[in-house]
Amino acid sequence: MSEDLKSENNIPKIVIMEDGSYHVFGNVPLVHKTQVVSEFGEPLTWKKDKDYPAQNIEGEGFYALCRCGNSKDKPFCDGSHWESCFDGTEKADTRPTASRSMQFPRGTHILVKKDPSLCMQSGFCGFRNAGINQFVAATDDPKIRALVMAMVEHCPSGALTYRIERDEPDIEPDLPVQIAVTTEITSAGPIPGPLWVTGNIPIERSDGEPFETRNRVTLCNCGHSCHKPLCDGTHREREESALRKKNAQSK
Repeated sequence: MSEDLKSENNIPKIVIMEDGSYHVFGNVPLVHKTQVVSEFGEPLTWKKDKDYPAQNIEGEGFYALCRCGNSKDKPFCDGSHWESCFDGTEKADTRPTASRSMQFPRGTHILVKKDPSLCMQSGFCGFRNAGINQFVAATDDPKIRALVMAMVEHCPSGALTYRIERDEPDIEPDLPVQIAVTTEITSAGPIPGPLWVTGNIPIERSDGEPFETRNRVTLCNCGHSCHKPLCDGTHREREESALRKKNAQSK
């Protein structure tokens, strides 16, 4: 391996291959995380339940993750995108999220914003009887304000952000430089979720154009998002439907 490639491999970075996989450089730790939900199925937080062994990661500081959803060696790419003629056209906006974010009204000592283009409907922004917009309106109560902060910080895609004062920067959770393969807990049962990228890892499109580097990003790994490479939640309906069908057949 050349010295230049060795040097590149030591810098955390994700490069998207045209109609192909995610190439991950820089010895980025790869883990598995599962949603923790309430007795009513409401997502509350995440728990790490697996570290992928280093021997499963090919090359010096490099590995390739499946993007098409067809690999038989998930989360790693096995080249199935070639056989499936995967269309990985990247349609997500590369502009800064601040240009698209909308502020929730009536916040007290907190400004909460949402970028709808990043949202993948993970469910951390509400409970069965109220959503985050209602909680933001009640943030004159410090306990509700703290709850809103927790909701925002658990949002994996970073669609939700908050700050205390208008002219201050957003407050972001201290997240590790890491990629998490996720499992979501639904009413039908556990289903595979997106790749959760944390710690400000740069992501580069297949045409070389960079996305805004952010602390939290969710990447599509089912192959069906309409907002590639970002997850838009499309996997959820597909996976839940398949799981319900499987459960019905087993009865």
